[in-house]
Amino acid sequence: MTWDDDIHNVYEKLVVEYVEGLEMEKTHDHDFIADMCCVVLNKLPSRYIRHDVDMQFYLTDSEREEMQERVAHAVNAALVKLQNKNSREE
Repeated sequence: MTWDDDIHNVYEKLVVEYVEGLEMEKTHDHDFIADMCCVVLNKLPSRYIRHDVDMQFYLTDSEREEMQERVAHAVNAALVKLQNKNSREE
């Protein structure tokens, strides 16, 4: 393992968890979900960490809640944007 394997953007995990909770794979294909996640992550701030435990230890409950709200808002906005784009193409 190299040092660059140790760093990641915490929002990636939060977005994946949120999207998995929506069970979007039942209504959207892999490409749509991947595109949507890219749109979402580009709208969120970067927050890089080495270990997930760092986020649990250093974040307050209100910071965690704010991050989850940002994810939910960004996912909903991306869904609207991509669905509107797809409906115009049909």
